[in-house]
Amino acid sequence: MCGISGIINLDNKPVDSGDLNLMMQTIKHRGPDDNGVFIDANVGLGFVRLSIIDLSAAGHQPMLSNDGRHVIVFNGEIFNYLELKKELNETGVRYNTNTDTEVLLNA
Repeated sequence: MCGISGIINLDNKPVDSGDLNLMMQTIKHRGPDDNGVFIDANVGLGFVRLSIIDLSAAGHQPMLSNDGRHVIVFNGEIFNYLELKKELNETGVRYNTNTDTEVLLNA
């Protein structure tokens, strides 16, 4: 199962990537396949990945929306994501991966 870590500095101090990486190292056993970090000023998200649905590098997280406006870290499973993906695709949504995470991000 994947691992998620995060820091929000309510005093608006920038997130220290070292602190976030230390948190990720502590949970590395939960996600040995990949890891990623997103930092934007006082908010930092870390993710260690256990690949299950999409085994490719395209499932890397944190994942950014196509327009760069949204970011997600997600550890779960959406059982009907293929049906949702098809529905969203019919409205013009385009996908870069075969992950349920990207379906959630676009929904």
